[in-house]
Amino acid sequence: MFIEDLLPAGMFVFLAVFVFCGFPVAGVMAGSAIIFALIGWWYDVFRLVEFYTFWPRIYGQAADNIVLVAVPLFIFMGLMLERSGIAEKLLYCLQVLLRRVPGGLALAVILMGTILAATTGIVGASVVMLSLLALPMMVNQGYDKRLSTGVIAASGTLGILIPPSIMLVIMGDLMNLSVGVLFVAAIVPGLLLAVLYVVYVLAVCWWNPALAPPLAAGEGPRGMALVRLVVEGLVPPTALIVFVLGSIFGGFATPTEASGVGALGATLLAWANGRLTLPTLRSVLDASAVTIGMVFMLIVAATCFAYVFRSLGGDDLVRDAMQAMPVGDWGILVGIMVIVFLLGIYLDWIEILLIVLPVFYTIFQNLDLGGHVAKNEQMFWFAILLAVNLQNSFLSPPFGATLFYLKGTAPKSVTLGDIYWGVTPFMVLQVIGLALIIAFPDIVLYLPRGMLD
Repeated sequence: MFIEDLLPAGMFVFLAVFVFCGFPVAGVMAGSAIIFALIGWWYDVFRLVEFYTFWPRIYGQAADNIVLVAVPLFIFMGLMLERSGIAEKLLYCLQVLLRRVPGGLALAVILMGTILAATTGIVGASVVMLSLLALPMMVNQGYDKRLSTGVIAASGTLGILIPPSIMLVIMGDLMNLSVGVLFVAAIVPGLLLAVLYVVYVLAVCWWNPALAPPLAAGEGPRGMALVRLVVEGLVPPTALIVFVLGSIFGGFATPTEASGVGALGATLLAWANGRLTLPTLRSVLDASAVTIGMVFMLIVAATCFAYVFRSLGGDDLVRDAMQAMPVGDWGILVGIMVIVFLLGIYLDWIEILLIVLPVFYTIFQNLDLGGHVAKNEQMFWFAILLAVNLQNSFLSPPFGATLFYLKGTAPKSVTLGDIYWGVTPFMVLQVIGLALIIAFPDIVLYLPRGMLD
């Protein structure tokens, strides 16, 4: 009994130590699965024949999973948009439209991040794109470096929550939930975070206008030139959003089919913008292959890790430990959120999902929240809570991926300290958003309720 309790806990210690030492996460997860399976066999709590179950699980959960086909297609769509020049026109268009508003350029970045989130779903691409396009412009215009980096980092991470989100596709597969319903459920929470960012920027820029100097008077196009700018810069990405998300919400296509629509639409936009060249297509395919390979290697490794962890009694260990805490069911829910938040400081969202979601999913199913959420809606609400919480994993110092994307593309005058301090208020805003969603479940459930009846 002691060994059964010790081995699954040891798997997480092994994983944490070697990941923090800089080894690839997929290799560490796969290696720990094999090592602890052999240790379990030595102590007669794991059978060698169970290794044969790895392949059908890997094949069924990744290679033969039609839902996950959406992941590479959405990645291709996002990378094609990044190289098509659409984003550059979009940012300039929004900046001109908001030039009279305090912090207009910062607000343009937030709106652009929201639009990119609804067209790409790739955080790395969005953050790098926003950093390259907006950060030099903001610094040259005299914007505060901390405000600039915080706005870019927070806006870029919206892509992990606002549909079509790759995270929601993977989460729906792991929790056996409808991806289309998850997409609908995530719309209002994603927009809520964007609104919180906007309110914060307006407030601090009104309080201290020196943080965000406006455009010079008369700068930017007017009249028909402005109309043409809006048509060329704002209409194409908006049309892509309508085609991709509208086909899902209207019931014309599944998320997998809509991802194909998005990939084709992004390619047509690149062609219309005169950027669809052979070198561009080759670079998009190369970058897509690398990103897709990374995602699926993590899925394969996490499948092996999760099987061994559960076979060694890890589910029972975590469930018993959490249920033994004298905090009640609501305390367990808060505890899950705190654990996910803390894991986000060190691990990427996909690693957290693949490692702990199967365990927390089982625990949450057994909670009694006193009718706060209807039973048929409870798992969708929980999934969005996790998604909002996991968005913080991109911003959390010192290891948040967004921080390094931003630092790698920022001007030399922007320090890592500027970035750390810049993202802090936006992390607080995300925690406020999470608290509102916990307190008012209809933020998540109002739109998809008709789909669940």
